[in-house]
Amino acid sequence: MLLESINSPADLKRLDEAQLEELAEEIRRFIIEKVSQNGGHLAPSLGVVELTLAIHRVFNSPVDRIVWDTGHQAYTHKIITGRRNGFERLRQYGGLSGFPRREESVHDRFDTGHAGTGLSAAYGIAVARDLSGGHYHVVAIVGDGALTSGLTLEALNNIGESRRRLIVVLNDNEWSIAPNVGAVSVLLARMRTDRSYLRLKNEAKSVLEHFPAGKSLSRSAERLKEGVKQWIVPGMWFEELGFTYLGPINGHRTAELENVLSHAKELEGPVVIHVLTQKGKGYAPAEQDPNAFHSPAPFVIATGEPKQRAQRKSYSEVFAQTLIRLAQEDPRIVAITAAMPDGTQLNRFAEVFPNRTFDVGIAEEHATTMAAALAAEGKRPVFAVYSTFLQRAYDEIVHDVCRQNLPVLFAIDRAGLVGQDGDSHQGIFDIAYLRHIPNLTLMMPKDENELQHMLYTALRLEGPVAIRYPRGVGEGVPLDQELRALPIGHMQQTVACEKPQLAFVALGPMHRVAVEAATRLAKGGIDASVYNARFIKPIDQSTLTSLAKQGIPIVTAEEHVRMGGFGSAVLEALNDGGEPATVVRIGLDDAFVPQGQRGELLEHVGLTAGHLVETAQQLLARKKAERPQLRVISS
Repeated sequence: MLLESINSPADLKRLDEAQLEELAEEIRRFIIEKVSQNGGHLAPSLGVVELTLAIHRVFNSPVDRIVWDTGHQAYTHKIITGRRNGFERLRQYGGLSGFPRREESVHDRFDTGHAGTGLSAAYGIAVARDLSGGHYHVVAIVGDGALTSGLTLEALNNIGESRRRLIVVLNDNEWSIAPNVGAVSVLLARMRTDRSYLRLKNEAKSVLEHFPAGKSLSRSAERLKEGVKQWIVPGMWFEELGFTYLGPINGHRTAELENVLSHAKELEGPVVIHVLTQKGKGYAPAEQDPNAFHSPAPFVIATGEPKQRAQRKSYSEVFAQTLIRLAQEDPRIVAITAAMPDGTQLNRFAEVFPNRTFDVGIAEEHATTMAAALAAEGKRPVFAVYSTFLQRAYDEIVHDVCRQNLPVLFAIDRAGLVGQDGDSHQGIFDIAYLRHIPNLTLMMPKDENELQHMLYTALRLEGPVAIRYPRGVGEGVPLDQELRALPIGHMQQTVACEKPQLAFVALGPMHRVAVEAATRLAKGGIDASVYNARFIKPIDQSTLTSLAKQGIPIVTAEEHVRMGGFGSAVLEALNDGGEPATVVRIGLDDAFVPQGQRGELLEHVGLTAGHLVETAQQLLARKKAERPQLRVISS
């Protein structure tokens, strides 16, 4: 195989055009094979094979800096920069990351994982280059979906004004994860299909320069060109921002790509190269359904079918079906997603209520303030968003939602450990950045049945609410047909003992783990009660104070960092109540959590029944040792 001889970008430069085509097909087969085994970002990576080869042939990485926005399309980049063998453990615990990682290779100049960061990072690198007197090129590969990100638009504005030398490759495949939305995607569609402007400009210039004084006429015609440009390609958006715009060009013709990239190297100032690619190219199931194959689980190559199908409903499915049920009874309910309709399952809601569903693109800040205004006008907006993506909207949560005490419901999907996407996607910080905000009610269900009751409860409250719930399938419990409101700020005792020696207070999925730990302890003669926390804010201070007064040690368990998390809230509540108590917090350390299967990660961070048992035993042994001993004093 030709691929086996490619161990660095330098190896590409000895290949002819026919060999490049052969290599591109080998790379596609390689990616399909490896992703079918481990899962991963398939369709985005298949769409940029030729583009990646062309970039590495024209530029000299790592001297020239190549930045991949999001990074889910960087598999070919990884393969040709010496990491081909690492794909055996792609996205596995201790294996190769699915995103660019500086610790993996000198060819990865900036860690990415969330959309929209690429241009800001590339601009920072370009500024550093100019300050240091460097001359290398900086290239940012940005998907058209990222253009809906406010961060990307901020960077475009800054780069265009600066006039610094920087090349932006706009990979336009009409998708982010779902189909792109918004005015920017409409503008790009017009640029894709309307080549008349470029043809007219070139033909007019050629004709004018054949006349006497033609060059002077040509220069005079530049003013006319601007008017023609506005008329035929409205805005010529990038040029108006200060970029030289090249394209659109076919992103699957390596020779054509290399010519344009080489031309861009010679230009002064910022350049946008508009490249048209097909997401999922080379694998029929991914071409036909790029959405489903954006990041599939392991699948059968021949059919595209998943190797395993979930036997239980996911939390996201239960969320969507409950929201549909509630919206049928309450016309005020509207749903918002930031480019994640399928991941959050709001696509199901959109099928029933298309006029009450709003996909705003990769724009969580905008979504949050939009939701606040909807609430101010009497609607009941539900913003379904991944935990790590909501981080981007922190100021809007504080300033626009909570400060005005508006009834916005944040449905926080992917709360907790998410697995193979790694540290950029682990939802382990949201409690810490939410619970200190006034007016916000924050809760988490122990299972999917409780989730539907929490949704029912949240939409009856006259203030902001956040419900966090995990990725993946639920516990498999039956779903109640009748929904009920939960008592606000009250935890639920689920395992009772006549004389408990300690109490587990567990949040969300850790409830099941705590019940298992209590069962094991009981076999060893230790009685432990278990409480389902349910509410993080307001916290059940009454129950906590009661446990403290009885002298019962408390062990909290949460799938979140300890610092600022639920366990910290318990400590604060007991401290505020002035009741001395023994509290041990089980949660995540002050560190980012790597990629891996969920079970591996729970073991890695110590969130298992075995760890809870061990912690309880050590706690009770320590307390026994701390008891005052009877001393006999001789007379």
